[in-house]
Amino acid sequence: MSKIVRVGVTFPPNLLKDFDEIINAMGYDSRSKAIQDSVRLFVSERKWLKEEDTNQTGVILMVYDHEVRNLESGLTEAQHHHSNLISSTMHIHLGESDCLEVIAVKGKSSEIKHLSDELATRKGVKILKATIVNV
Repeated sequence: MSKIVRVGVTFPPNLLKDFDEIINAMGYDSRSKAIQDSVRLFVSERKWLKEEDTNQTGVILMVYDHEVRNLESGLTEAQHHHSNLISSTMHIHLGESDCLEVIAVKGKSSEIKHLSDELATRKGVKILKATIVNV
């Protein structure tokens, strides 16, 4: 069994207030558990970036403007080029011109990062977030 280590953390008052409001609304019994979960998510989101040769699983979430010329064909081309990584995709129309695409990925970290970067840098992509699950 691993030992628990006690650490001190300082917060700007407004950030702590917002954090406490959110964790209370979620039903957390303790601030410590909420901070542990937050740190675990932070580490998970960033750890995969340095583990280039390991297999990872996650999702790429992307919001883009489908009215931008040649964007959809470019996104499709990039996904076909990396089809060995893609398990599934889901496409949702958000409004007149915005679309949300969720791409489930599984493969080497370096290849997922390459796909993520390739999609994120296209004109018309408004938001791209890659979330990798390290369990």
